[in-house]
Amino acid sequence: MKYNIKMVVFDMAGTTVNENNLVYKTLQKAINEAGFNFNFDQVLTEGAGKEKKQAIRSILSVYAGINDEVIIEKIYQSFMKQLTEAYNMADIMPQNNALSLFTALKQRNIYAVLNTGYDRSTAQSIIEKLGWEEGIDFDSLVTASDVGENRPNPDMIYFAMKKFGIVNGKEVVKVGDSTVDIQEGQNAGCGLSIGITTGAHTKEQLLSANPDYVINDLIDLLPIID
Repeated sequence: MKYNIKMVVFDMAGTTVNENNLVYKTLQKAINEAGFNFNFDQVLTEGAGKEKKQAIRSILSVYAGINDEVIIEKIYQSFMKQLTEAYNMADIMPQNNALSLFTALKQRNIYAVLNTGYDRSTAQSIIEKLGWEEGIDFDSLVTASDVGENRPNPDMIYFAMKKFGIVNGKEVVKVGDSTVDIQEGQNAGCGLSIGITTGAHTKEQLLSANPDYVINDLIDLLPIID
């Protein structure tokens, strides 16, 4: 059965926002400053797409067998401080064709929603730096701090569906650059869960989550939806 797509939920960093993996480089730095020596691939493999405290928790648990919430909280506070400073200094650009795609979706009466493992204040600061406006360039923003459970749980997608009165997950598409994004879409019952190769995970890593499609550019979404 073919469903009419009413909403596309996009991850931010690596999917609609090009920040050259700044968040995961900063996360690696904050963790290793606490006395660890994790490489960048380890940080991406376990941390990508997750709410950032959960990302730290996963990395320490999987690679060091550590589940100490005091250490996790200390690293998280250091990470958030460093990330704010890094974003203030960095050149942050829209991902290729992001705004063109949002415009094309609007012409099709399809909502474009951004969701992210960032807290709301961090996400808002990124959007402001890009010069995007909610309600004009995109329709809504849902962040990790808006919901009780984060990816791969589907709460952020459900939050967006509720806002726009969508009751059937099959009318929603999820697009993201990590396996956790794909799992989030699957757990929400989305009609399509799509990986994109512009960010954290490789095509092979994305395929491990069994997405419906893997695309290389945001604009590749249009023929799939049409």
